[in-house]
Parts: sequence; structure tokens; C-alpha cells
Amino acid sequence: MSNDKCYAINLEDYRAKDSKVFTGRDRGKAVREASKIDEMEKVFSEINIIIPDNIYSINPSFFEELFLNVVTSLGKDNFLKKFKFTSLGSYAYSKPLNEAIDRILRNKTAIG
Repeated sequence: MSNDKCYAINLEDYRAKDSKVFTGRDRGKAVREASKIDEMEKVFSEINIIIPDNIYSINPSFFEELFLNVVTSLGKDNFLKKFKFTSLGSYAYSKPLNEAIDRILRNKTAIG
């Protein structure tokens, strides 16, 4: 695989039937593992995260667990350059996303 391609992860593929929320660390970890996001980050130069229509809420803890390794590896600026977000509906994801990124980096600093 080439390192200049874009890879898409559509959260619709990981949505529980009829669910309008993505919440919790367990769910974030399950999506991280199923989507192979950590491996894909190493192969592709850009990752597009597609947020489906009809989403009411994405909990910061879901994002925190989903992006734990890639944010730890890349840092905030490089993560935001490499990971692009497309919301197919009207859900405003930036506040919980930024909260999750800040938590990941705070915990990394506290541990290391």
C-alpha cells in the first residue's frame, strides 16, 4: 500500500442498530480494534472519519478510547492534520473531540 492514499473510516459501519449515540470507552475500544485505525494510521497519509447522519451525541470517552494511540503517537497538531472529519448530519463533533484529545495528552503527561 502506498503512503499517499486517503483511508476512510465510516462510523456508520460500527453503529449499533438504531442507535443515535456513540458512547463509552468500551465502545471506543471496540471500534478502534475493528477499524484497525492504529495500523491504518501508519500506512495512509490521511484518514477520513465519517460521522453518520442522525447522530445525537458522541461522548468524549468514546473518542478518547478510539483515538488513544494515534493521538499519543502524533500529538494534537499532527493528529488534526492527518485525521479529517466529515459529518453527514448536523452533529457538532469538535467540542467532544477536542476534549478527548486534551484528556489523552493530559493523561500521557501525567503518566510519562
